[in-house]
Amino acid sequence: MADWEVEKARSLKGEVEVPGDKSISHRAVIFASLSRGKSRIKGWLKAGDVFSTIQAFQALGVKIEQNDELIVYGEGKYGLKPPEGILDLGNSGTGFRLLAGVLAGQNFPTILTGDETLQGRPMKRIIIPLRMMGAEIRARDDEYPPLEIRGGELRAIEYELPVASAQVKSAILLASLYARGRTRIKEPAQSRDHTERLLNYFGIELKNNQGWLEMEGGGELSARDLEVVGDISSASFFIVAGVLVPSSELLIKNVGINPTRSGILEVLEKMGAKIERLNQREVCGEPVAELLIKSQPLKGVEIKGEIIPRVIDELPILAVAGALARGKTIIRDARELRVKESDRIRSMTSELKKMGAKIEELEDGMVIEGVEELRGTEVYSHKDHRVAMSLAVAGLCAQGKTRIKSVEWAETSFPNFFNKLKQLVA
Repeated sequence: MADWEVEKARSLKGEVEVPGDKSISHRAVIFASLSRGKSRIKGWLKAGDVFSTIQAFQALGVKIEQNDELIVYGEGKYGLKPPEGILDLGNSGTGFRLLAGVLAGQNFPTILTGDETLQGRPMKRIIIPLRMMGAEIRARDDEYPPLEIRGGELRAIEYELPVASAQVKSAILLASLYARGRTRIKEPAQSRDHTERLLNYFGIELKNNQGWLEMEGGGELSARDLEVVGDISSASFFIVAGVLVPSSELLIKNVGINPTRSGILEVLEKMGAKIERLNQREVCGEPVAELLIKSQPLKGVEIKGEIIPRVIDELPILAVAGALARGKTIIRDARELRVKESDRIRSMTSELKKMGAKIEELEDGMVIEGVEELRGTEVYSHKDHRVAMSLAVAGLCAQGKTRIKSVEWAETSFPNFFNKLKQLVA
């Protein structure tokens, strides 16, 4: 297990480019694999979670070459072959849930599993709608991985998601490629829309009809070359670090600013941050910009309601921002954090308390009373990449030395994060 030590930084200076967007990388591999023909994927995230998705499709008979570019030789949506063994998605909840939607449409049985952490994550939200569509699914305690999926003839459904979730929505949309009729999906709030954008990019038509997302089954995907933009969730650690560490100025290059993902910019600006968006453009259907970050005192805010699905992955690092903001920061409506790679409400509350933060756990969030300074101590990642990276940023703002245990989990989404962060310390 790897540990990492960090001391209080006087300032951060320089430019940084973050890895390709993890959510888009997963989906690019999936849609290219289900297309007919060759697709080239530039800028893909070379990290554990995406490797798990690639290996799963290779086990399903798709030829994929891994170089600087990813070259996928798609066989069409009916070209997948039965795997020789169990499909193991490692730590990737996104890959697991999206692949379940694909497997629901296959005419062969498969078993889908993951590592110890993933096996503790509930899957009822995808099991229920996929069963409604006609898939047979067996699970441990009828909820947890491994999942045994027997697909086949699927039918379209009309389904209202109880909780906004891009992973659940995407699993249903992928299954809908194989379903007879028109599937209609409605969310209580807008979640990230990379699946919708990429389906359109690969030639599938979706419509939004008064809040209902509608898609006809039976469509075929066309192979396309794709460039994956920089991941705003990975950029969020540098954004918050640049705002919190005094006398800092950072330029973060090639960051996706999809409005369904950029809630962190809205929250930080509400807290008082000044974030400039430079060279705004569109790449393969996704809005992109460079972000110029300068240090700025923050004030506490309330984070709840419709913005939560758009900041769900950034709430751990926003908890760090709240811990050093003037006044009170309240996070509500975020119970989803309890079923991520760790219980992120509990993980961030317990570790920031060790550093002197005034933070209390709520069932669906946290209440944070800002302090002037954190103190360095030994903290633990809880085997969660976002917790590990959030605590590294907290360590830059803490008096003395902070030691973070088990930082290797950051490799699942951001290889070389700690070296990049260290290089910016002026």
